[in-house]
Amino acid sequence: MQSSGSKGSESFEFRNPDESRIANSNDSDPFDPSAARNDNGPASHLAFISYGQRGGGPVMSPPMHDLMGEPMEKNDNDKGARSGVATERQTEVAVLAGGCFWGVEEILREVPGVIDTDVGYTGGWLENPTYHDTHDSKSGHAEAIRVTFDPSVLSYEELLEKWFFRLHDPTTLNRQGNDIGTQYRSAIFPQTPEQQATAERVKARVEASGKWKRPITTSIEPASTWYSAESYHQDYLRKNPGGYTCHFMRD
Repeated sequence: MQSSGSKGSESFEFRNPDESRIANSNDSDPFDPSAARNDNGPASHLAFISYGQRGGGPVMSPPMHDLMGEPMEKNDNDKGARSGVATERQTEVAVLAGGCFWGVEEILREVPGVIDTDVGYTGGWLENPTYHDTHDSKSGHAEAIRVTFDPSVLSYEELLEKWFFRLHDPTTLNRQGNDIGTQYRSAIFPQTPEQQATAERVKARVEASGKWKRPITTSIEPASTWYSAESYHQDYLRKNPGGYTCHFMRD
């Protein structure tokens, strides 16, 4: 399984064709392990990319008559190229919030089928937020994690039910452990209508299971622009073994 590494200014593609914006933090300051969690990094920078391959330019859509199912002549090279595209698209993206993103990332990166993780901010109204901006409900953003996974190995439903709803307490409103504030809310940000339906179904099933003695407070919120967090937040607990976390797997 590939871990995310420090993202820097790397851009990622949206797998949801309806979304074409993604934003990255470009924090060039060296990581300071002594820095407190409320350190403020430089402003993030928006990067606009087309739906397509990582690091590439715009990708042209197939001809309309091909999409409509009318016959097309294809040589062997065309077939090979199309087969390669189909293989490339065998990934899915989930965006989840469950408190401090350090601990959520540390658990989810090890899940079989997870290809990449990126921590960041989403769900708020402020553009180009920094870590400092997310606190005291100043931006509306949640600390979140963007998980790229192989759906042939790990389904979205399994990711939610077997991992997300067990690695944090979904019954504490705007709080995880000692972390308090809307930025620490439990939330799911479906990227497609299918994910929306799955999230609602899984949440209802978890609620009805009786495993939690209090009501589930997890919100299911519309997908919005993703802002990657500063580089020193990426892979934080790998850089700082034994660092702060309030996340663990519940039975």
